[in-house]
Amino acid sequence: MPIEIERKFLVRDSSWMKGVPPIYYCQGYISTHNGATVRVRIGENKAYLCIKSIAVKISRSEFEYPIPIEDAKAILDNLCARPLIEKNRYKIKIGNLLWEIDVFEKNNKGLIIAEVELEREDQDIELPPWILREVTGDRKYYNSMLVQYPYSKWTNEEKGL
Repeated sequence: MPIEIERKFLVRDSSWMKGVPPIYYCQGYISTHNGATVRVRIGENKAYLCIKSIAVKISRSEFEYPIPIEDAKAILDNLCARPLIEKNRYKIKIGNLLWEIDVFEKNNKGLIIAEVELEREDQDIELPPWILREVTGDRKYYNSMLVQYPYSKWTNEEKGL
């Protein structure tokens, strides 16, 4: 069974952005039930259907399958909850880790989250200087929750301002 082991962090500044090209993603959620999700994503001229289990600590099952882009567009248009998640993703390799920094758009504009996938839960990582703080396990930062309660509706207190 494929397992995703991931940690999430808020980003302090844009110092990581120099010379890194963005990849635009649009994704929508067909189902979010008891922490499990079913989503469709289009990015880099490819489309995927992804099913994720509820997270236990920082791990969860993840099943991802390529689908035709036209099918993904129809699913996004007709079956997914609104608002859709739109973001630009930047991929940065630091040492042996690939950091993915998501700069959210539209209803989640202003939110920037860095994610790093690990090989094991107890793996030590060195945080880049542009990391503000860890938000792993805080459900409000899950993309599926940002559909239900977008960042634009958060209070300053919820944003940590």
